[in-house]
Amino acid sequence: MALDYGDSRIGIALSDPLCMIVSEESTYKRISLKADIAHIAGLAVKMNCDTIVVGLPINMDGTKGPRVERTYAFCEELAKATPAKIEFIDERLTTAQAEKLLISVGKNRGQRKEVIDAVSANIILQSYLDKKQI
Repeated sequence: MALDYGDSRIGIALSDPLCMIVSEESTYKRISLKADIAHIAGLAVKMNCDTIVVGLPINMDGTKGPRVERTYAFCEELAKATPAKIEFIDERLTTAQAEKLLISVGKNRGQRKEVIDAVSANIILQSYLDKKQI
């Protein structure tokens, strides 16, 4: 499972048990920390995920700003709610990649907004799996 964590939405992507096929699961609209953790942890259990990959919004210059700190804080709480291992991957430019992909398939601005976080999570998970296979 991969997460594209944001202040108002969390993009979620999953892979098959063999880690060969990645697909967007959903874009979860955040409610509260407790509800968000319960939703993600519940999905991880339901899907039998042993690893949750979380994109880190590192600045273009390589520094870690407040968004990274918020992501770490969320993941600290998530780690308390699930036995899944949490791993991080640099997510720079994933949203831009997702935007280009969605434009290329003819999605309008409103359609893109609904799915961009899930598509970004898909890119995060695919990048993670590609690096594991090297």
